[in-house]
Amino acid sequence: MFGFGMPELIIIMVIVLVVFGAGRLPEIGGALGKSIRNFKKASSGKEEIEIKPGRSEDDKKSN
Repeated sequence: MFGFGMPELIIIMVIVLVVFGAGRLPEIGGALGKSIRNFKKASSGKEEIEIKPGRSEDDKKSN
């Protein structure tokens, strides 16, 4: 597609591993998967999108 072969993809993966570290890669992959899933749902016309609201400031202060 863009002329990426196996050596280029390996170099990119090594750079990503060095920048983000091995511990954060599953977290980044999960977030990317959810983003793609939500995009597919939105483009198919369904109204339900997975959104989990964060805790409000009042909830954080009371705990």
